[in-house]
Formats: sequence, structure tokens, C-alpha cells
Amino acid sequence: MAEPSENYSPEVKLNDDLMRLIGIPLFGIAIPNLTGLFGSLTYSDPAYWLGYLYFIVLATLIWQGNRYLLFRTRSRFTWFDRPIEKLILLFFNNIFYTSPLTIAWLCLWYQWAGFSAIKWETILIVTLVNVICVLFVTHVYETVFMMKEQQGEQVKNAELSRAKAEAELSALKNQIDPHFMFNSLNTLSHLIATDATKASLFTENLADVYRYILSQKEQSLVLLEDELAFTHKYTDLLHLRFGNALLIKRHFNGNTEKDFLIPPTSVFVAFENAVKHNELNENAPLQIDMDVRDGILFIANTIQVRKTLQHSSGIGLKNLDERFKIITGKGIVAGRHENRFVISFPLIPIHT
Repeated sequence: MAEPSENYSPEVKLNDDLMRLIGIPLFGIAIPNLTGLFGSLTYSDPAYWLGYLYFIVLATLIWQGNRYLLFRTRSRFTWFDRPIEKLILLFFNNIFYTSPLTIAWLCLWYQWAGFSAIKWETILIVTLVNVICVLFVTHVYETVFMMKEQQGEQVKNAELSRAKAEAELSALKNQIDPHFMFNSLNTLSHLIATDATKASLFTENLADVYRYILSQKEQSLVLLEDELAFTHKYTDLLHLRFGNALLIKRHFNGNTEKDFLIPPTSVFVAFENAVKHNELNENAPLQIDMDVRDGILFIANTIQVRKTLQHSSGIGLKNLDERFKIITGKGIVAGRHENRFVISFPLIPIHT
């Protein structure tokens, strides 16, 4: 019969080869030496040395038999659904397998070794000791199994959490497309009605912007430099419609944008939010300022509330905050500060 040692269940694996390799011989050697089963036998008697082999065989039968019963019991009961039945079954399995086997084996030993009489008191002591040892080893097995089950549950929970996060992130990314397209089509509709040449140029630039969104859809993080380059293309679209009504200032330079990562289309969404909720005209330009301080990207715009707000899909900054929490572990911070609306994005440094 195949042993269920290596994989008694589809979830928990146990390799106890080393434990058995050491434990069985030690158990077999200890039985006669601690209980006086060798009696008057001396080193010069062949039965003395063969006795070790005899009791190692007994130890093997006891260990392997109880091990089989333990695995079989574990496949039927757990400590969570039927703990009392499991405890009783384990206890009786150990006693009613170990005790008869030990008694029969020792009786044969007394006859084979040539002793004049069977010492029942010694047999009783050896049997009791064997049962206690088996109960202890069974407890060790159960403890190891429970630890592995707990580790398995932790791994499974971590995998489920990761899968959930990836699913949520994918869903959030997919929501960017209709949100972006809704605003872009509104802009294109306006340009078609007012300036056909700009509408054609807008369509070409829109294709470039949308190509970036599609190419970064599978990415969780991109260089801040690439994100700002993409955002520049997006602002070109805005300038086609609003002209000089939009003023963008960057307050950092050098290699700052090369040192950080950011979830893709983050700056783009912040710009969209500013344009959607504020008035833009050349007499009072909407100013958007960008700065990086202490690993945080700040995007602030002046507040010039629209008299009539565009339709909102409800995704916006909430969507962005959820994406940052999933990817970076930190959310964005957005709110009014005096006469400006400020959004802060936690960046991921490339070199820590």
C-alpha cells in the first residue's frame, strides 16, 4: 500500500524522512537499554547484538503503523470540525495498535533469547512507555502539520489578496478609457463646430495620446519623465481648444523626473480634473503648477469654478486614489488650500 507521507492532502506536504531516520533507531536502541530487556545477556552473546536489530524492527513497526493511522485519521477528521472524535480515534488507534504489538513482540523476545520466564511486569512497563512515546510523537506530528497548515493559509490569503488587488487595479485602469474619451470627444465636438483645422490636428494628437494610454495599460509604474512627456502631449490638445487660457509651470528641473516612478496617467487625470472643474479663458488663465518635494509630486491649480460644470462620471480622483493605494500602498491627498486646489502624489524612488 502506498504511504500518504509526502502528500496526504492536496494542501499540506510533510517530509519526515530525516525524523524517521533518526527517531526509529534511537527508539529501538532505547527500548531494551532503558527497560532491562537484555537481562543477563552480555556483549559476547550473539543474541545481545541481534536484539538491537530485533527492537529496531519493533520500533519501525510501531512508528510506521501509528504514522499510517495518523495520516488516515487526518484525512477523515480535522481539529476544527470534529475535534472530540479525532482525539478519541487517535488515542484508541495508538493504544490498540501499539499495546498488542509490543506485548506480542516482547513475548517472542523472551522465548527467542532463551530466558527461563516471561517478565510480565517488564512487558507492562515497556508497553506503557511505548504508548506514551507514541502519543508524544503523534503530538509532534500534529503540531508540525498545524504549523504548515497555518503557513499554507497565510500563503493562500496572500495570493488571494494579490489576485484581488490585481483585479481591482485592472478594473480601475479600464475605467480610465471611457472617462478620457468622454472629455476628449466633448473637446473634439467643440472644435469641429468652431475650427475644422484645429479639429483635424486635435484628432491626430488625440491618437498619439490614446496610443500611450493603451501601451501603458499593463504597466503599474512608469518613469515620471515619461508621464510628464505624455502629459505635455495632452496639454497640446488643451491648447488647441483653449489657446493661452491654460498656463502650466514646472518648478523643478535637472534629473528629478528621472529619479522617480509613478502610476501611469496620474498627472493626466489631475490635469483633466482641473480643466473639467474650472473656467478657462485668456483674460484669466487657469494656472497649473507642478513641483517635487521630498519624494512627493504636487500639482496645484488656481480655483476658477465653472458656472456650469460638465457631466462627471464619478471616477476621477477617487479612481486615482484607489490605484495609488493598490500600487504604492499610499493614497493621494487632494483638497483646497486657500485659493488653490492641490493634489499630492507619493512617488516611488528608483534608487533607495
